[in-house]
Amino acid sequence: MQHPYRRLLTGMLAGIFLSASSAMAGNARVFFIEPTDGATIPAQAKVIMGAEGLRIEPAGEVHEHAGHFHIIIDGPFVPKGEIVPKDDRHLHFGKGQHETTLKLSPGKHTLTLQFADGHHVSYGKELSQSIQVLVK
Repeated sequence: MQHPYRRLLTGMLAGIFLSASSAMAGNARVFFIEPTDGATIPAQAKVIMGAEGLRIEPAGEVHEHAGHFHIIIDGPFVPKGEIVPKDDRHLHFGKGQHETTLKLSPGKHTLTLQFADGHHVSYGKELSQSIQVLVK
């Protein structure tokens, strides 16, 4: 049986990721497909990232309405126009990846999904989402 999120992700890859529309118009967004806000997850958990109205592409070049994901562990979004740091708390997915496996310590954590352009310059709060998870 196919996981319900797999079908959603497949549809996104087929069309939503490629349907570039104005990020400034407020109809673009990024979000966690998995896990969901408030979820209890294992110490090693799969994370699936989603986007609408944006083109996901590898880092390197800057194109309008395009970029890649970053996950910030236990930290806030990166303000618009600032470069997303690269350290143990700021994970970069500069190859255009849309899923990963996170290893987290037990307890409560905040995960912030941040979208940035090909030079890792943040699109700010408008293209971020934070969720809370409990790691068992």
